[in-house]
Amino acid sequence: MLFTGSVRLPTEERYEWQFGAFTERLLDDDWAETADSFAALGHPVRLRLLREILGGRRTAAELAELPETGTTGQIYHHLRQLTAAGWLHTTGRGRYEVPAARVVPLLVAFTAAHP
Repeated sequence: MLFTGSVRLPTEERYEWQFGAFTERLLDDDWAETADSFAALGHPVRLRLLREILGGRRTAAELAELPETGTTGQIYHHLRQLTAAGWLHTTGRGRYEVPAARVVPLLVAFTAAHP
C-alpha cells in the first residue's frame, strides 16, 4: 500500500509526504497500539481545533476566541490530548502546530472518513 500527498494549506505552507507499507505487515501489526491516536480524533472540539490550527490559528488564545469550543481549561485539555497522541506539538509561547509528518496522514484520515 502506498500513500502519497502534496498539500498546500491556507497558511501557504506546503507539505509533501509519502509512506508505503506491505499489506502483510499491516495485517500482522497490533492495531490496538493505534487506539490512543484514533481516540484523540474522536471528539468534535478536537477536530475543530486541528482544522483551525491547520488553517493558521496557532495560539491557545486564538483558539479560545472560537465559538463553541468550550472554556480555556477545556481547550487546554483537548490540546494536551492531541499533543499526547502526536497530532500536535508546541512550538513555544503557547503556539501549536500539526507536525509536518502528520499533516498529510491527518488529511488522508479525514478524506477516508468522509462519506
